[in-house]
Amino acid sequence: MDSNSRFVIQRLVEVRVEGSGSPSSTSQVPCPPIVCTRFQARLVSTVIKYFNLIMDVDSDAVASDPEASEDEIITAQKVLQTLEEAWLNEKFCPELLPHQSDVVECMMEQVQQMEDNIRRLPRGDFRVVVHRLELDRIRYVTSNYLRLRLEKIEAFTAHILERENDLSPGECRFAREYLAHLETHLRHLALRHMPTNIQDLDHNNITAKPNTSSFVFLRVKGEVNGVVIEGDSNNRDEEIDLETGSQHVMQYRPVAELVRAGSIQLI
Repeated sequence: MDSNSRFVIQRLVEVRVEGSGSPSSTSQVPCPPIVCTRFQARLVSTVIKYFNLIMDVDSDAVASDPEASEDEIITAQKVLQTLEEAWLNEKFCPELLPHQSDVVECMMEQVQQMEDNIRRLPRGDFRVVVHRLELDRIRYVTSNYLRLRLEKIEAFTAHILERENDLSPGECRFAREYLAHLETHLRHLALRHMPTNIQDLDHNNITAKPNTSSFVFLRVKGEVNGVVIEGDSNNRDEEIDLETGSQHVMQYRPVAELVRAGSIQLI
């Protein structure tokens, strides 16, 4: 960042807090102070620091990684965007969606690289705080995404195992072991005390099925034509077109495949 840009940012940070007395002693150039509350001062300072972090390039970090390139930076941003979209879809979708384990693994590699770069920064550098906040946010998104998937696997185990392609190898192994332990528990707890003719256990009755008739909020990422909306007992089915960027509330079932294909984002 050039010296002029740094000067502008420095002037923006020099704010006068209501009730704090005189303006900042670091002010050297006559310029009317910005009057704001203490909360606003902290907010402005944080935003400016984050802006400075984004706009400024750490020459030491770049020099230490000769293989770093603009393509890699764009790829990292795209991976994070893909992970956040997968997280929101999984959070608001009534059924389990195809796994994004490749995206998760790639993001974890990026997190490790960011942690290595943080260690190279000098002690007391404010960028360390902002970087760690971003790392915590990424870890939360990743862990919550995986936790949501595990909760659905436990709730709809038998149904999910019918579509094993939606599971990662680890999730598939967990689902099979969970169903086996659940069956063993039910037999030991109840079935062995019942007459022989009713001791058979139907896996489909052990766990529930997702309610795909539930309503979801969605945003259209690309124009979609011919979406069939199911009518009630007195109405016929309706066919509608969804425009790019439009937002709707409708049942999940008619748009299930569009969500899986990435044409629709749940919000």
